[in-house]
Amino acid sequence: MDSAPPRRPPGRRMPFWSLLDEDARATLLRIGRPVGFPAKDTLMRQYDLTDHLLLVRRGCVKVSANSAAGYQAVLAIRNAGDLLGEQAAFDGGPRSATLTALTRVEALWLPAAPFRDAARATPAIALALQQVLSARLREADGHRAAAGSEAVQARLAALLLDLGAEYGRPEGNGSVLIALPLSQDDFAGLVLSSRRTVSRVFEQWRGRGWVTTGRERLTIDRPDELKRIGMGAA
Repeated sequence: MDSAPPRRPPGRRMPFWSLLDEDARATLLRIGRPVGFPAKDTLMRQYDLTDHLLLVRRGCVKVSANSAAGYQAVLAIRNAGDLLGEQAAFDGGPRSATLTALTRVEALWLPAAPFRDAARATPAIALALQQVLSARLREADGHRAAAGSEAVQARLAALLLDLGAEYGRPEGNGSVLIALPLSQDDFAGLVLSSRRTVSRVFEQWRGRGWVTTGRERLTIDRPDELKRIGMGAA
């Protein structure tokens, strides 16, 4: 497992691993062990009482939660460098969300008690954890604010452009393929909208030749048009 932090475009949220110095990284590598998960595998399950953490080194993870009414809300997508499962590791409660591998995931499995000891003994780990928790609170607040002030089209365009930058593959003529197993329900959850609304937006964009959708894959055919729309969600 290399220790180089993952590269991020300017302005992107800094993941936990990138916030650590070399000594802090070495400490976590000593107490953790590498694990792997195939695409679509469940890394953690909502309501489980496990208390370990996962530090994603490679891959993409979907964070989702079921409501009392049975609706599944997609809360976030986490990437290389992100820390997962820290809430249950510190408060001892059940898992608040289910984590699903969208791609092959390689991670560092961290037992809760040694991680807590490391956070107390290593200021860099404690500071990075504090920054991550603060960033996630801001992220949640920003999503709620955006849901009331920005058009769904702007939020969806910004999401697709982000996914294209992180996981896209050039297809020629400026098109970008996003081959992630995300459903229209997933896209709706990520932009805090209904499936019906998101389906209508995709239908409009397909008609204009901006996107091509298929089973567990989406191609951005006109990134320039999505950039123009997504400026409202920047």
